[in-house]
Amino acid sequence: MKHTLGILALAITVAACGQKTDSPDPVTKPADLAAEKASPVTGKHTLNQSDFEQFSDAMVAQLWRLFPTWAISQGYYDVDSELSIPDAAHREKVAGFARSYLTKIGGIDPSQLDASARSDQALIRNFLEKALWDIETFKSHEWDPSSYNVSHGFALLANTDYKPLDERMRTISQRMEKVPAYYQAAKSSITTPAKPLLELAIQQNEGALTVFGDTLKEQLEVSGLNEEEKAAFRDNLKKAKAAIEGYVGFLKEKKAALDANNGYRSFRIGEDFYEQKFKYDIQIGMSGRELYDRALTERTNIHDKMSQLADKLWGKYFPDQEPPADKLQKVGLLLEKLSENHATKENFKAEVEKQIPELEKFVTEKDLLTLDPEKPLIVRTTPPYMRGYAVASINAPGPYDKGANTYYNVMPIHEFPDDKAESFLREYNSYLMQILNIHEAIPGHYTQLIYANKSPSLIKSIFANGAMIEGWAVYTERMMLEAGYGDFEPELWLMYYKWNLRVITNTIIDYGIQVLGMTEEEAVKAMMELAFQQEAEARGKWRRATLSQVQLTSYFAGFADILALRDEMKEKLGDKFDLKAFHEQFLSYGNAPVPVIRKLMLDGQ
Repeated sequence: MKHTLGILALAITVAACGQKTDSPDPVTKPADLAAEKASPVTGKHTLNQSDFEQFSDAMVAQLWRLFPTWAISQGYYDVDSELSIPDAAHREKVAGFARSYLTKIGGIDPSQLDASARSDQALIRNFLEKALWDIETFKSHEWDPSSYNVSHGFALLANTDYKPLDERMRTISQRMEKVPAYYQAAKSSITTPAKPLLELAIQQNEGALTVFGDTLKEQLEVSGLNEEEKAAFRDNLKKAKAAIEGYVGFLKEKKAALDANNGYRSFRIGEDFYEQKFKYDIQIGMSGRELYDRALTERTNIHDKMSQLADKLWGKYFPDQEPPADKLQKVGLLLEKLSENHATKENFKAEVEKQIPELEKFVTEKDLLTLDPEKPLIVRTTPPYMRGYAVASINAPGPYDKGANTYYNVMPIHEFPDDKAESFLREYNSYLMQILNIHEAIPGHYTQLIYANKSPSLIKSIFANGAMIEGWAVYTERMMLEAGYGDFEPELWLMYYKWNLRVITNTIIDYGIQVLGMTEEEAVKAMMELAFQQEAEARGKWRRATLSQVQLTSYFAGFADILALRDEMKEKLGDKFDLKAFHEQFLSYGNAPVPVIRKLMLDGQ
């Protein structure tokens, strides 16, 4: 799943961020406040709870000046006309911001804060350290050209009714004025890119042109802008599209040159970078290597469970055939048989939509969570500028605009050639489609992100931890089946374990590819032979693993942590444990890392 947390990654790499250079520093008062309350003995700032909230709110206000596209994705529109120029000067401004606030946050005495504020303090520190590390050490702005793409922010402004159309058109026009400079800075920032990321950048920026196409022109025509304003809009639109086309052309020329001498940077980041990124992104208290080893053990456990289920089902589907002695071969044959039950490429999206009300009904009847019927979920074909990364994803509104639409993006299967579509549909068969919808929609990502927007801690919502978010979605798959979804049908459980193997294998191949040098054929073999995936899915996952680092481990890391926490809470509460209460308390902490939530829950906060 790929969701709006990608905006955070883009923001950190200074790819889609912005500021108001002429605005006053909004942190002056809280900084002075902290200095005034510094202890003469310890030098620590003795901010009380209210003071800390002022401090963090002021930091966030400045953050949005630095990263307006991220701000827009959170529903904060005060910076909607801004688009920063992702050059060296702006990167230094971001680094200066991080250094300054690391000093300030480090000077605050955590003993003066309650548990929730202390966890906010830790999240702020992690975010700032990651920002500084990315700019000064990881330097992805030099080798990841896909991080430069203006389309998402413009799409949000065009498609969200946060203010009247005329005002939005004027805002978009102002923002488009900056697009040529944005892409010129992007060209100057890129040195030697990684090949998969270069190819993704070409694909997605070509898709970005659709954001500046007919729909935007139609909105302009029906707006109340005067003719002078419309002429200026059209001129800015023309220049913005030319800038995007120029960037695509620049990338294609670079690709041709690098293809000629194989001069690409490796997409593999190596052990040192991997472990540093893992520490910042996952935050589970173990190393990437330790999680990899744990995944290898869990894969064996799941194979044993699948073999036991296959023994029960074999006679039903192969009454006249003895099962193979090899347990993986036996499981694989049974999964292949079950995979014949699938949608068509023409009705796949419709089948996804049809299942959402069924999931809502089950969650409500089983009293697993309180769902909000007022929050719309719109299933749509993935927009072109977002394609090339994930089969399905969620785009959710941020905490500042909680009522905006949530979009469930589904890959355009109907556009696939028949052979590719058949492979895809066998992978996402009628059983796995149900697990996919639980994961992405209800009670997975869609539900969790609605709860996150209700969290009283803005910090815990915006500094989102991917392992918690992905872990929750994976956890709900298991939880729903445990609650009786599918009537404990062994076929569904067998397919669930296949899906769970994907989660485990994500960790294995991510570490294997990025650190151990796993080849494409080795990775595909691990996915097809040991995780029973179709070749199209395996090849797609290989591509995804070359486009990101660490993110694929977030599913298994978060899932394992949440299951362990549930067991701890059951042991602590005994007969008083209530599953719905556990879920709602867990989700009330926004997008905080699971270890942070664990401490708050076990301490009774």
